[in-house]
Amino acid sequence: MVDITHEIAPQDVRAGGLALARSAQYLAPGVVLAVVDPGVGSNRRAVAVEIAEPTQASSVLVGPDNGLLAPAVAMVGGASRAVELTADKYHLASSGPTFAGRDIFAPVAAHLCLGAVLDDVGTPIDIASLTPAMVPMSRTEGNQIQAEVLWIDRFGNVQLNLDPDEVQPFGDTIRVTVRGVAHKARRVNIYSDLAHSGVHSGELGVLVDSYGLVAIVVSRGSAALELNCIEGDSVMVEPGDSSASTFVKLQSKRSD
Repeated sequence: MVDITHEIAPQDVRAGGLALARSAQYLAPGVVLAVVDPGVGSNRRAVAVEIAEPTQASSVLVGPDNGLLAPAVAMVGGASRAVELTADKYHLASSGPTFAGRDIFAPVAAHLCLGAVLDDVGTPIDIASLTPAMVPMSRTEGNQIQAEVLWIDRFGNVQLNLDPDEVQPFGDTIRVTVRGVAHKARRVNIYSDLAHSGVHSGELGVLVDSYGLVAIVVSRGSAALELNCIEGDSVMVEPGDSSASTFVKLQSKRSD
């Protein structure tokens, strides 16, 4: 049994979906239980989604059909089939409809682990009808890219929804604007490229993180605090110029 996280903020379906997607490529075949469910008790469906490669054992994701499972499904190449969890005999008796994680999702996941098959626990549904991911796309207008803060990890690194190739044409310097404040950018490979004598300098940097996305970082400090940003904030990225206020470094290839 692998416990991925219990640290998703309440009701933050997008953060839960991203956390699941980051983990998907490292999980062994099996049953994955995922619950971030602000629509519990509503008409949103409870589902189990099977992912199976032709030469590999299958995995089943169990959770609400609210976009939570979609990023992980996409990350591993799509679903092979899905069911709505309509078989009540695999659920716990409940005095109310607002604890589906305990009364529906967890019991179904347990029965699947014990040998139940997908057709036992629910009714087949069209995989194309599953709610899509809630992951924002960047938008390019001229020489500017409108990006978004996808994730801030516990170190304060600020991951953007940008592929390194999107900013490669900007060269060695870029300008990052967050909440109206501009920050000049240069390239680095690793966090310590920003350190001065092994101490926190407050200098911002941008590198390609371990998931292959552009991230704003600070060596021995929090980029989120330096930028005064939160997940979901808009970030304008464009070629740098001398009017920007602080320096951020950027690399185009993963350093590991």
